[in-house]
Amino acid sequence: MENSKKGSIPYITLPMLQNYQIPLPPLPIQRRIVEILDKFTSLVSSLDSEIALRQKQYEYYRNKLLTFEEGDEGVEWKSIGEIGRLVRGNGLQKTDFTDKGVGCIHYGQIYTRLGFSCDKTLSFVSPELASNLTVIEPGNLVIACTSENVEDVCKSVVWLGSDNIVTGGHACVFKHHEEPKYIGYCFLTYSFFNQKRKYAYGAKVIDIKLDKLSQIKLPIPPKSVQHSIVQTLDTFESLIANLKKERELRQKQYEYYREKLLTFE
Repeated sequence: MENSKKGSIPYITLPMLQNYQIPLPPLPIQRRIVEILDKFTSLVSSLDSEIALRQKQYEYYRNKLLTFEEGDEGVEWKSIGEIGRLVRGNGLQKTDFTDKGVGCIHYGQIYTRLGFSCDKTLSFVSPELASNLTVIEPGNLVIACTSENVEDVCKSVVWLGSDNIVTGGHACVFKHHEEPKYIGYCFLTYSFFNQKRKYAYGAKVIDIKLDKLSQIKLPIPPKSVQHSIVQTLDTFESLIANLKKERELRQKQYEYYREKLLTFE
């Protein structure tokens, strides 16, 4: 259908809509097509509900497993500065990206494109530029120190790749010797959020200073407990990821059959 434009906003006039032709097979065929497509939409809807349920379960157990009280046996409450070292990033613009070279994480990718953890980067920079940027080692957390809202500031990604990579400005790297994913999960808890909210500042742009971030306290149980918690939460993460893949597949199937069934010569 041809449409008209007024300025930059596309629009369709009533005569255009009235003159648009659609294929009308016999009613039994229409009903059969609807029946088939309804099964796909029902399946996609069921997967959406299952994903939402599993997400709630995951969040419940994540906060339950990572909630400790002062004085709990074997658990030490330590500030981030006591647990490890925060290193401020510097430089790195999107215009610095190259097709290959040294892997890099731009701060904006942390809360837009990267998930909880990753072992591959979306971008690269030249070795020459990388030598002047902040190094991320396997197991380090990369933290966004700047965002547009309190929810995203301090969002982090756990680097699980085998090589050193780099990051730049508006991000920092947390170097430590604890279970990497355990620390990453701690950054998702209510306790962490309530603490960072006290230190975040700004209006349109929200920032947090490294000296304030280093004061936030995390519960540090023995490594064996950290590992057990990570295994449990990883099971939920894996289940949700598989459900999302299944949902994406079913959506593509639906769209394929919708076009196939509604295409007439």
